[in-house]
Amino acid sequence: MFLSKDNLIANLDCLKIDRDDVRIVDRERFIQSIDEIVETIVLQDSQEVKNVCYWLLWEGARQSGIIPSSIDSFYAARGKGEFSGFTVPAMNLRTFTYEQAKAAFRIALKKNIGAFIFEIAKSEIGYTGQRPAEYTSMILAAALKEGYKGPVFIQGDHFQAKAKDFIADPGKETGKLKELMKEALSAGFFNIDIDSSTLVDLSKESLDEQQKYNYEVCAELSKFIRGLQPEGINVSIGGEIGEVGGRNSTPEDLRAFMGGLLASLGSQHRPISKISIQTGTSHGGVVLPDGSIAQVNIDFNTLENLSEIARREYGMAGCVQHGASTLPSDAFHKFPEVETAEIHLATQFQNIVYDNLPIPVKEKIYKWIGENLSSEKKEKDTREQFIYKTRKKALGPFKKDLFKLPKDIKNKIARELEKEIEFLFSQLRIENTYPLIEKYVQPVEIKKRLSDFSQLK
Repeated sequence: MFLSKDNLIANLDCLKIDRDDVRIVDRERFIQSIDEIVETIVLQDSQEVKNVCYWLLWEGARQSGIIPSSIDSFYAARGKGEFSGFTVPAMNLRTFTYEQAKAAFRIALKKNIGAFIFEIAKSEIGYTGQRPAEYTSMILAAALKEGYKGPVFIQGDHFQAKAKDFIADPGKETGKLKELMKEALSAGFFNIDIDSSTLVDLSKESLDEQQKYNYEVCAELSKFIRGLQPEGINVSIGGEIGEVGGRNSTPEDLRAFMGGLLASLGSQHRPISKISIQTGTSHGGVVLPDGSIAQVNIDFNTLENLSEIARREYGMAGCVQHGASTLPSDAFHKFPEVETAEIHLATQFQNIVYDNLPIPVKEKIYKWIGENLSSEKKEKDTREQFIYKTRKKALGPFKKDLFKLPKDIKNKIARELEKEIEFLFSQLRIENTYPLIEKYVQPVEIKKRLSDFSQLK
């Protein structure tokens, strides 16, 4: 770990650093230094040192042909029917981010894959202790280490309005989302999923009234994103019509939302590229008393029907499936069969980590949960249900502990994660999608200076 800014710069003579400019002079040695830069980001408390690391990884990636990009043009081509037959995975990496991303890039190189996304939700940014600049840095570091080149898609997932706070003060709530979006865009999140579906009010009589706050806030935030997006980049923006865990979405919901959204946006603004719907799943799954997950029946007919409407009537890539992590393994091949545009995956990666932790480490974490999160335990929850539902919130407080696990344990976990990712990539049929990404996505290089990171705290 580098101890200070001066220590970092002095030891990285593989780079030529001149105040606000950096250039790779020895690529092999720079790649060898990536692990120590990552270690510094995770373990170092100095924000100044972290900011230097973020800068070096961004510029090192850019100079190596690794470019944070928007998938919007790719999704627009799918909306026109120019290709089909696969589902893009969007992976929420809550912990072991560097190791998981490296595994994904290894598989991508082996299988000629380009259509995959790394994402982190608004809530996950908080409880995993990964601000956007850090998350982007982990992804770019992994790509550098594995030798991947080309567009890299990093996404803000569930940038979500809280209904209670919105009702109390709409401007304040949307203002907080705008601040997060500004930070995310600066960090290279050129794909953002707006989730104002929390504002849908099913008690209203008409479908337009039910979706009104949803489409109005989505339009306002879309305009905000368009006003900040870098020149040459159309950020891929996603909308959502059905809160995951609620009732299943309908064609009427989709048309009511899109009609209101398009009217609110006006013709001068690029519309959304995909739409998230509810099909019967819930985030993290439904936890049974013994800690296992209940069987979920996804309405694949709804996915297929609404995806077709999204493409035919609105030129979108199709529908997005949330809450799919805990589905049985024999369900995933169905998503490309019904032309699902994108699927979000998170909890099973977290479960693999927990399942392979040494028992003393796991017990230490669970003890912390009992001492610090007991207010979240519902009266009917068993201990197993309580732990399963809350253990994601220990990932931030124990981030350094998990990073410092012995190498053999980390390697074992990484192997299990890689097996799972490879299985999912295969089931979603994204092999040989790299040429399509090359065809439809034109990466826009953005040179950054150290001063661009100086505002981070």
